[in-house]
Amino acid sequence: MRLTLHTDYAFRTLIYLETQKDRLVSISEIARLYQISESHLIKVVHRLSKRGVVQAFRGRKGGVRLARPAHEIYLGDVIRCIEDDLPPAACLQAQELPKGCLLVGGCRLKQTLIKAQHAFMDVLDEVTLADVTARHERTVLMQTVHAMQEDLMMPSLMD
Repeated sequence: MRLTLHTDYAFRTLIYLETQKDRLVSISEIARLYQISESHLIKVVHRLSKRGVVQAFRGRKGGVRLARPAHEIYLGDVIRCIEDDLPPAACLQAQELPKGCLLVGGCRLKQTLIKAQHAFMDVLDEVTLADVTARHERTVLMQTVHAMQEDLMMPSLMD
C-alpha cells in the first residue's frame, strides 16, 4: 500500500502538534521544521480541520492545534481523511476500467489485494497518535527546534 506525500505531511504535522499541546502552532513553523511545502501543508491542515482532527484559527495570533487528545486520533482515520481513494491496483479504482487486462471477470488477484488493504487499515485503525508520539519523537523534535532557533540564518520557529 502506498500512501501519498500529503498523508506523510499529515502524520508529521500531528506528531509535532502533539509535542506542542500548550500553544497554537503556525503552518509556516511546521513547514520550516520539516522543510516541506507550506502550500501543500495548508491543504493537508484544511482537510484535517474539516474532519475535526485539528482546530485551525485564522489571523495574526492564529495557528493550529489538535482538536482532541492524541489517544483518540487513530492513524487509519487520518489516512481516510487525507487519501481520496485507496485502491491497491488501478483496476480497483471506480473511474478506471481494466483496459487490456486479460484477467477481467476471473481475476483472483483483485480479491487478494482488497483483503490485504483491509488488513493494512485494520492495523492502523488500532494505532493512535499517542502510540506513535513517544519520548524519542519528542526529544528529536525539540532538539531540532532548538537547533533551528539558534541558527542565525533561520528566524525563530516560534514567531
